[in-house]
Amino acid sequence: MKFGVKSLLAGVAFAAAVVGASTVANAADVRIVAVTHGQANDPFWSVVKNGVSSAAKDLGAEVDYRAPETFDMVSMSQLIDAAINQKPDGLIVSIPDASALGPSIKKAAAAGIPVISINSGSDVSKELGALLHVGQDEYTAGKAAGAKLQELGGKEGLCVNQEVGNVSLDLRCKGFADGFGGKVTVLPVSNDPADVRAKVKAALSSNSAVDTVMGLGASTAGEPALAAVEDVGMTGKVRVATFDLSADFLKAVADGKAAFAIDQQQFLQGYLPVVFLANYAKYGLIPGGNVPSGPNLITKDKAAQVVDLSAKGIR
Repeated sequence: MKFGVKSLLAGVAFAAAVVGASTVANAADVRIVAVTHGQANDPFWSVVKNGVSSAAKDLGAEVDYRAPETFDMVSMSQLIDAAINQKPDGLIVSIPDASALGPSIKKAAAAGIPVISINSGSDVSKELGALLHVGQDEYTAGKAAGAKLQELGGKEGLCVNQEVGNVSLDLRCKGFADGFGGKVTVLPVSNDPADVRAKVKAALSSNSAVDTVMGLGASTAGEPALAAVEDVGMTGKVRVATFDLSADFLKAVADGKAAFAIDQQQFLQGYLPVVFLANYAKYGLIPGGNVPSGPNLITKDKAAQVVDLSAKGIR
């Protein structure tokens, strides 16, 4: 199941064209700062950072990537404020909490700094002053996942949330519940895989009716959930799916041990904003709207194709 493919291809085509243009013109004097909420131990965000670094290298631009050590909105707003004081040619931000980060993002826009949001905050991006958003609609992605898992026979599910309070993850769970149709319980966990494994195992042990587990991150929730299912001897009986990709989870999908993974192509979430902001600084060029980087459901027939790219930090 794919959404926004034409828009995504158009965005990629645009990016390819302007990469060539900027390379010729040399973007070495363009300075961009990226501030995200991604935690240091989350492999998802290392892929985003790889995208940022690759675009900087391809364009010859100076890009500084920053993130708080933990999911901390106060620290993140301070990082945004510090970036504003440096007066960069562009600012890339994720928006997991618009109430906490909104004032700083509005301050950047008011200072004349072009802002592009990524990953989270598509619903508030424009009103906070961002030029556009690169990412996926989290509610829509969750609903598609829920509908697919219902189609596979699911009747009672867990939504494993490793960052309760992150609006994007809350929307994933809401979308999953609405698409799934059956009973769904949100299971709050930390970003520690060992904690996730223990709590999923406890939830499965206490309720034998649960037949579906939806993780909100491949390495942080999906893989530990698979381990928990194996711990309770329910492999093949409890369906496990996850948002985002990891090489090990994709191998489980290819082997039929997991249902699917949802790919939002976070490499592009890092790469494309650097391209867009560099060309905006040079030529005033910018896409006319948001660029949807996902979602795509990676099922058994596709999983083996992207395992290597996931291991390389690209998918």
